[in-house]
Amino acid sequence: MSSSSSNSRLVVYAALAGNLAIAIAKFVAAALSGSSAMLSEGVHSLVDTSNELLLLYGMRQAARPPDAVHPFGHGRELYFWSFIVALLVFALGAGVSLFEGVNHLRHPEPMSDPTINYIVLGVSMVFEGASWYLALREFRAVKGSMGYFEAFRKSKDPTTFTVLLEDSAALLGLLIALTGVVCARVFDMPELDGAASIGISIVLAIAAALLARESKGLLLGEPAHPQLRESLLEIAANDPGVGHVNGVLTVQMGPHTVVAALSAEFEDQLTTPQIEQCINRIEKAVKSCHAEVTSLFVKPQTAETWRARQHAIARENAPQE
Repeated sequence: MSSSSSNSRLVVYAALAGNLAIAIAKFVAAALSGSSAMLSEGVHSLVDTSNELLLLYGMRQAARPPDAVHPFGHGRELYFWSFIVALLVFALGAGVSLFEGVNHLRHPEPMSDPTINYIVLGVSMVFEGASWYLALREFRAVKGSMGYFEAFRKSKDPTTFTVLLEDSAALLGLLIALTGVVCARVFDMPELDGAASIGISIVLAIAAALLARESKGLLLGEPAHPQLRESLLEIAANDPGVGHVNGVLTVQMGPHTVVAALSAEFEDQLTTPQIEQCINRIEKAVKSCHAEVTSLFVKPQTAETWRARQHAIARENAPQE
């Protein structure tokens, strides 16, 4: 778990250093050449730099231990700041790029020597590519046999997939900016530079929508991975004091923090102290196999009561005809 956190932090630091250097270079190039697409790319990199700072802050806050006000820890701090990152990408990145593109289309100005733009875009691709590769390598390490989109949807740690999506959008934005600068110069149509800015805004808006959707789900509370649920059921069923395991509910409280509630029917002959010993054994076994389960609540309950409750929940969520 600590190794995974360290790798995620390394990915964010690499993206932060690259985006800061690239943002400065892009703003200098935009000022020298008057390119709208380069200015949009500069804003894009500046927003990404701010995003990495927010992610690092969220990771530090999420690592705080539980206290009286937050008995299950502060893991959702990271989910909150990930959602703020998505809003920044949309509001600042996509919004400013769209404004610059429309303004350049309405008031096109010839671009001066674009050589500086070519140099900055080329260097930016190298830095963004390196950051993207680090994020992709870390994402591959944690996704296992799942497909990329499935892993993105099921990931409980937003740091890696946020950086990966940001860098993917950045690389695509660089290609759009390069196309706009080249076409504006070749065809002597400065409007194409503004069109490239609008294209960049569309890319950022799509990336922001994907990030916001996943961050919202994590922030509201998603269940843990199905494999964890099955493991908890198996551990409980293997205890000699358990007659029948009814089910388990899990909530992901942070990238490495899970709260679980287990419903089980114990053997009829067990006394209350024996049931308590059984619960202690289950908790100990779960802790030894799944350190991320920080809190486990075991409820003695008949299978009929469990099924009745599940049916009631299903009826409450059924679409009204």
